[in-house]
Amino acid sequence: MSEKKKEELSDYRRTIDELDKHIIDSLAQRHRIVREVFSAKITDTARIRDHEREEQLLKRVREMAVESGLDPYFAEQLFRDIIYQSVRYQSHSLLDHQNDMFEERSITVAYQGTDGAFSHQAAMRHFHERYDDIRCTGFRTFEQAATAVEEGHANVAILPIENTTAGSINDTYDLLGEKKLHIIGEEVLRVVHCLMAPEQVQLENIRRVLSHPQAIAQCSRFLAKLPRCKIESYDDTAMAAQKVRDEADLSQAAIASAYAAEIYGLEILVKDIANQSENFTRFVVVSRNPVECDLQLPCKTSLMLATVHEKGALFKCLQVLNKHGISMTKLESRPRHGKPWQYLFYMDIEGNIKDPAVKRAIKELEARAAYMKVLGCYAVQSQD
Repeated sequence: MSEKKKEELSDYRRTIDELDKHIIDSLAQRHRIVREVFSAKITDTARIRDHEREEQLLKRVREMAVESGLDPYFAEQLFRDIIYQSVRYQSHSLLDHQNDMFEERSITVAYQGTDGAFSHQAAMRHFHERYDDIRCTGFRTFEQAATAVEEGHANVAILPIENTTAGSINDTYDLLGEKKLHIIGEEVLRVVHCLMAPEQVQLENIRRVLSHPQAIAQCSRFLAKLPRCKIESYDDTAMAAQKVRDEADLSQAAIASAYAAEIYGLEILVKDIANQSENFTRFVVVSRNPVECDLQLPCKTSLMLATVHEKGALFKCLQVLNKHGISMTKLESRPRHGKPWQYLFYMDIEGNIKDPAVKRAIKELEARAAYMKVLGCYAVQSQD
């Protein structure tokens, strides 16, 4: 490439960098205005969504995109994400305000892992705009993180509960059944697994890969293609990355996030190695006390129940939901501790526990079940 072409390319790149900064600054300014408007109206039972106005906005965006020579579908998707972020902020603000958390500026969050873990990222994502000071404390196990909340050493814990590739995370379900904790929120995080090492090395030179069992399960197809490579479970993805850095063994690699690679100074060998490219983990936020959700917020209520020992007992419970027009989004069974051959059913239903129909359904379920516990009612993270 000639010197003139190189100079032209550098000019183009500088212009793109300036435009990118302008886009970020404009988005930040837009969001500040959203915050100011919502802060002014929050005491007046603020209305979160105006679907008619949103559709008018998206129609205008498509028209402006065509006029500017931009793909209207790309522009619409971009603004749907912008609208979603605005709605997310307003929902969290309304929830905090109505539960007397509006003036709190600091929160302590317990999680399993260390800096750079996916749970750590989920915690920062969930609380970033709500608190000035987020103190994240990592623990070796899910149980230690939950116990920290139960004993008052942390305000909340964030725990992974299911993944789109590996399925349910049973340890979390068991903890929800055993601990005196309430689900007060959820966070869905796109999980991008990366293979990383101290330096750029050929894959055939890797002899050992460390990661959390869940990450290993989610990347099983990729790992199956590595020749003569030993796969070892580790306490956490970020801890595995830290170990690989500390030992500086070029035959050793870790599976963790790009954020962990940045923190621990590792080189990413291969990015996005999960079995499914659309790989998401759902986390639940748990606290000692429940929260009340405004009826305008789309909510989910999580339950745990044991059926009576009779034919069709579970079916009869599900009929209760149908009778009251309530949709169930998840049903999971787990062995009941101390009760051989008995099972607990974990159930997520759409609806707010303050809604009369949901309240009646739960009361009827309680009468039919041998045991029932409401794990929490909380705002749903949704882009709909």
